[in-house]
Amino acid sequence: MEKSNGNKATQIFWSIVSFLRRCLFLVISVRPIPHHIAFIMDGNRRYAKKRKLKEGDGHRVGFLALMSMLKYCYELGVRYVTIYAFSIDNFKRDPEEVKSLMDLMREKIEGLIKEESIVNQYGIKVHFIGNLKLLSEPVRLAAERAMEATANNSRGVLSICIAYTSTDEIVHAVQESCEEKSDEISVMNASGAGYGLLQLGGNEKEERENIVKLTDIEKHMYMTVAPDPDILIRTSGETRLSNFLLWQSAHCYLYSPSVLWPEIGFRHFTWAILSFQRSYFYLDRKRKQS
Repeated sequence: MEKSNGNKATQIFWSIVSFLRRCLFLVISVRPIPHHIAFIMDGNRRYAKKRKLKEGDGHRVGFLALMSMLKYCYELGVRYVTIYAFSIDNFKRDPEEVKSLMDLMREKIEGLIKEESIVNQYGIKVHFIGNLKLLSEPVRLAAERAMEATANNSRGVLSICIAYTSTDEIVHAVQESCEEKSDEISVMNASGAGYGLLQLGGNEKEERENIVKLTDIEKHMYMTVAPDPDILIRTSGETRLSNFLLWQSAHCYLYSPSVLWPEIGFRHFTWAILSFQRSYFYLDRKRKQS
């Protein structure tokens, strides 16, 4: 009986907390709300060392922090969230650590598509961003299943950058753009419409049309699934981007709380939003000038 009363009291308490949080979000929403927030989840290993936890447990606690951040984002009305889950450079770590992280990642990816998961609760479409060919087959297949299972969700978008670096994304986009343009020129030459374009040189207009443009590169970027981020949050007090969204973050607000990723909480999230709102009009002006 006492246990039942205790559970009921706990449920009431968290219901009140949730209600108050939503009320605060309504107040915050009076000012501009970011459309897209990106996270660099830094400090999982340091957290485990600090708390004397087993290797890998820091990432498990970090996953719980991620679930909280996703909940806050979607409750506030942020439509796009991007997380830096695993860099290509992380493959250089100890093989046992990489294997442990891949196993944990597969476990959590499979958990995303369960009926009671936050993804289904908030109607989130999941994208896995990066050079997925570098992943082990079980992780890659789990990612593909998650994308397929959430393809019809439309209330929010979660982009998980895995086997990703920004330089790899840019190189990929340039290569794809060049190949596409080369194919277009080949088709034109084969049909006679572009005769002499490559051999003798075409007129100035034709040459301009066959140059790889900025828009050509941008449409081949991995991150075409989301607009550029409005806020990029990196924990641990680090101000480096670590090869994450370099192309997309030219005009976003950078926020670097000193806490380790597993320690990030509601107050840090709220302060990031308020800081963004204070800088919003300056950032918006710079964005329009570019």
